[in-house]
Amino acid sequence: MLGLVGTTVVLTAPPSRTWRPQHTAGSAAAGLHSTPLSLVFLAHAGFGIALGAMNVWAVAMAELHEVELLSGLIPAAFATGSFLGGLLYARRAWPGSPIVQLLSGAAGFCAGWLPLLALPGPHMATVVVTVPGVFLTVVIACGFTTADALVPTQRRTEAYAWLIASVGVGQAAGTALAGALATHRLTAAALPAAGAALALTVLAAARHRITARGGH
Repeated sequence: MLGLVGTTVVLTAPPSRTWRPQHTAGSAAAGLHSTPLSLVFLAHAGFGIALGAMNVWAVAMAELHEVELLSGLIPAAFATGSFLGGLLYARRAWPGSPIVQLLSGAAGFCAGWLPLLALPGPHMATVVVTVPGVFLTVVIACGFTTADALVPTQRRTEAYAWLIASVGVGQAAGTALAGALATHRLTAAALPAAGAALALTVLAAARHRITARGGH
């Protein structure tokens, strides 16, 4: 319901009602098919894998420790970290280009999942997941600013939609994988880190292409 209300507010706001697309031929159509932008989408699918896997892992933790509250508490702790990270990120202008900030956020996001490999107990696990949560808003925000630099102005809304869709597809894949591997404790705990590592690896490999294309 909140999502519906928010969407309605955005659609009825003056900037949305007065905006008209700019129709240009040539390079604009190719903007969304570039390899650098495709790699940014792939990286965000990796972030989505981590999110989907975390939700299923939280349920597995609740069943393992016979604490039903964990299935909601762990995602809530992660979301709290994301909220706090967003506040911190928005308070100042951070150094570096969008791709550098995205890489830094992806590294923090990946590192934040590694303590789960030690198979912590319920209380420690709840605390630990706040750390990658802090970096979630950063990587999503930097994903948008990186996409800004890679596409023509008139294609940005479409690029944003593909970015969100990439996270959603990754989340669905992470949920499915985690569901299939839920009985294997270490593998299930490692899956969020694996998704984050995929994102970091893709971005590191694509950095020079993104910079050359305009993400500097």
